[in-house]
Parts: sequence; structure tokens; C-alpha cells
Amino acid sequence: MEKSFFADIVKMYFPSIVLRTVERLNDKNINVPVSYKFKELLTPTLSVDGRWATLTGEYTRVAADIVAMDSSLPIKKRDKIEKATGEIPKIGMEMNLNEKQMSDIDAMIAMNYPIEDIVVKILADVPRVIEGVYERNELMFLQGLSTGVALATEGDATNDNIGTGVLVDYGFLSGNKFGVSAIDLSKIVDDIRRVKNKARMDGNTLLRAYVDEDTFLKIIQTAQFKEYFAFNRGFVGANIATPTIEQANQVFSSLFGITFDMIDRVVKTERNGVRKAVRPWKQGMITFTSDINVGNLVYSRLAEMNRPVKDVTYQTADSYILVSKYATVRPSFAEFTTSQARCLPVITNVDRIYTLDTTTLQS
Repeated sequence: MEKSFFADIVKMYFPSIVLRTVERLNDKNINVPVSYKFKELLTPTLSVDGRWATLTGEYTRVAADIVAMDSSLPIKKRDKIEKATGEIPKIGMEMNLNEKQMSDIDAMIAMNYPIEDIVVKILADVPRVIEGVYERNELMFLQGLSTGVALATEGDATNDNIGTGVLVDYGFLSGNKFGVSAIDLSKIVDDIRRVKNKARMDGNTLLRAYVDEDTFLKIIQTAQFKEYFAFNRGFVGANIATPTIEQANQVFSSLFGITFDMIDRVVKTERNGVRKAVRPWKQGMITFTSDINVGNLVYSRLAEMNRPVKDVTYQTADSYILVSKYATVRPSFAEFTTSQARCLPVITNVDRIYTLDTTTLQS
């Protein structure tokens, strides 16, 4: 590794570009093309030893017994607790400027182009490598929240037979997984009520439900939901209009105290130069949560943070993403921008999470 071919410009503008990228991706008040649920629902947590762990408990809140003053206390059955744990994986992304692109930049410098234009060309890959880590986190988190299992293979999250990867089973409780009474969703309100009743018996209060957009639209077009919508609105008549998303959420809030959040997210993966659009949320799945925060984004420091390579320029993004800028002359003559991170979305308190698979009949 060699010092960047544009070392002076990198030294001056690299830190501000990294900071600006993180601020833009974290700011919900500006118009950005994507948003990140993992940023909204997970708490960043440092793991010193580089491992992630979560306690899964089949907790039951049992009322205390009333006993005579001189009698012994009855022994309660101890709840079963299991511990899921593993190594935090390392993820990263690399992009480069080839000789032709660097020659073009040299020409811009020689022709006294505005420095802003030159900086954009040299540092254009910085936002991309940071966003690449965010996208991988989002992909794994949405997979995990909709199925209880997150799978990320090298370069292609949809193919678990090629390359290396990470498989994380968060241990969603089988007793909290439901199917529907009818595949046509004709009893969907009753099905949601079953989930809510189970949560209530467990001592949990459901707050939110996450669902893909297509499934949500099917739900609010069913005759059963429209009947509840009409009753809620005081409508009398045969021709009940399909409610808007906002109106439907008002009904769900009135019926169950639950707010539905639609997931309509596509993540682009790339393998061997071939890009693929992946929908990480399992279609037809509704996930109910009893907490606003559902877990942690567990991260660990990289070895290179403590042992930086000579002549490589570094910046840290969001506390856990190490962004590097350097050049090589062998085996190729190129300018590189890379990102590295050891991080993993970890869903906790799974005893307070319930799923309703609208593609599966309740057995």
C-alpha cells in the first residue's frame, strides 16, 4: 500500500466528506432516497471481546401466592433461559479509480478546474463504501426481524450455496409464531386478535407491527377489515370504500392499540460484477413487537484501528466503520477507497416478539 496519489487533497477533504456522509444518512429530516430501520430500532453497542450474545428467555410473569405467615413458600418453576452467541463478522467494501480515471483527474487539475469538481472525482467512492456497510446491516436486520434468521452470504444475500457467509438465528419462540385461518385473509382481524391475546396472556403489550406493503394493502381490502373500518367511521351501507393507509392505521390503533409500519425496501447486492435487487423482508410476514427498540447493533473495534498501516489515510465513520484511502503500484496502478467494519444487528427480547405468516395456514 502506498500513499494516495492525491494525498494533499485527501488530507484536506477526506474527514469532512466522511462526516457529511454519516450526517446525511442519519438525518431523517432531509430528503434522502433511503432510510434505515436498523438505525431506528437498534442501539449501537460496543463488544470488547468481539462476540455478540443475547439471552432468550421463556419468561412468564407469575403472580405471588398468598400463604399463611408460618407456612413455607411454594417453589415456582424456573423459566428456561437460553443464550445465543457468536463471533461478530467482518464486512467491507472496496472501490478504486483506474489509470484512465486518474488521468482524467490529472487533466482537470492541469486545466485549473474548480477544486470542488476535483474533490468530487477523487472522493466520490467515500459515500459509497460507507453506504455499503449500512445496506448490509439493513439487509440482515430486515431478514432477521421478519423471519428470526438473518443470512448474508458473500456478495449475494439470496444464495446460501456460494461463498462464505453469516447465519444468525435469533431464536424466535415457536409458541409466538402464528399462521392465518384462511389464505385469502378473510379472517385476518380474528388472526391478529389471536396474536394480541397470546401476547396479553404472556404479559406483553403489542405496540407495533411491521409488514410488507403488498400484504398490508391486501389486509385493508378484505371484507372483514372493511366492516370494522365502516363501524369505526360510523358508516352504514353496502358499498364500503377501501380505507387509506392512514385510516387503516387508525382502525388498528382503535382495535388493538397497534401501529402498522410498512416495509418497502430493496437492497442491491453484487457478485462478480452482477447486481441483483433483493427484498430482505419476507413477503407475507407480519412481525409484532412489544418494544420500540428491538435490539442492538453490536460492533467491535478492528485490529487495523489499533495498528494502522503506514501511508494509508484513515477516517472512522459512525464509530465502527473504518474508511481507508491509499494507492497501489503493483500488481495494479490504482487508487483505492475501502470500508471495513465488525458489526451485526442483534435482535433481543425475542419473548416479546410475535409473527403472523399470512402465507401459512394455522396448523
